Amino acid sequence: MTLSIVHGGPTLAAVTVDAYNAELRDGEGFIGDRASSRAFKSLLDDIRERLADAGHDPLAQEGDEISKPALDKLLADGSPEAAGVVHTAIEEFAQEFATVVRRFLKLKEWRGTERIVVGGGLRGSRVGELAVGRTAVLLHAEGIKLDLQPIRHDPDEAGLIGGAHLAPSWIFAGHDSILAMDIGGTNVRVGIVALNLKRAANLSRAAVSHSEAWRHRDDAPTRDEAVDRIAAMLKAMVKRAGKGGLDLAPFIAIGCPGLIAPDGRIERGGQNLPGNWEHDSFNLPDRLRAAIPRIGSHETQVAMHNDAVVQGLSQVPFMQDVGFWGVMTIGTGLGNARFTNRRDG
Repeated sequence: MTLSIVHGGPTLAAVTVDAYNAELRDGEGFIGDRASSRAFKSLLDDIRERLADAGHDPLAQEGDEISKPALDKLLADGSPEAAGVVHTAIEEFAQEFATVVRRFLKLKEWRGTERIVVGGGLRGSRVGELAVGRTAVLLHAEGIKLDLQPIRHDPDEAGLIGGAHLAPSWIFAGHDSILAMDIGGTNVRVGIVALNLKRAANLSRAAVSHSEAWRHRDDAPTRDEAVDRIAAMLKAMVKRAGKGGLDLAPFIAIGCPGLIAPDGRIERGGQNLPGNWEHDSFNLPDRLRAAIPRIGSHETQVAMHNDAVVQGLSQVPFMQDVGFWGVMTIGTGLGNARFTNRRDG
């Protein structure tokens, strides 16, 4: 059975994608750049520089580059001064993030949003969780009725689990898992998502059974080298599923940065990917179908959507108490998407 897939489409089984990849600007550039992992690092660096100029940086022994786990440890076990520096960065970031959220809520497509879940790399740390919590407090104090909360799954897993919601339900018949891929400006993660439909038909028990990541930014590959590496990772996952007794559906879900055209091209927003992914002649879904034409005895189908959309879709089973909700992913940039639940979906 051949599936006619519209990539980056607005109408999915459970939700309508009202908007995604909004690129708001002010006099200083993109609004979203004020709420990214790089923005948090810049704020922390600025605080440390001011303290060093005054004669004492409590984080000096940590070096210039401090990882998120190290920052979490400083919060839990560091000296009061060191923890205070981290808390100051969290506070300043939360102020910026609250400003960004306010701007989004003024957009026509985002009006009436009842809840926003926050994913992305920064959320996968205690620092990120505290930043989300502080931003929520700031917004509530202004009387803004919005539920702001960290995304339920680990962000690395959410970007894969959400891919299951890109597939039409019929493609699951007789299968217990799918292949999924999350492409970012720094990493590519490929995994097997166990659907667990017998435990929960709404995909609320879907889980990543295995995944592997490749930090492509370190290798600086060409676009073709990157695609070849991705295809090899997917093929390895097919073999692993077979050895593990999993029955893969003939389906690959892809989350990718940028604005996704219906035919699978990336219209814009792929500037952080290796090589030119926005060229008219480049089509990642077609390339992967050619590399993996069949999974089992069936023709491979591929669906691609924006990576923030896909990460947000992992929340679908847990968002049925609201009608209008969104996702913001704090990573290399600020990914974003707004959804309306389809009650007839």
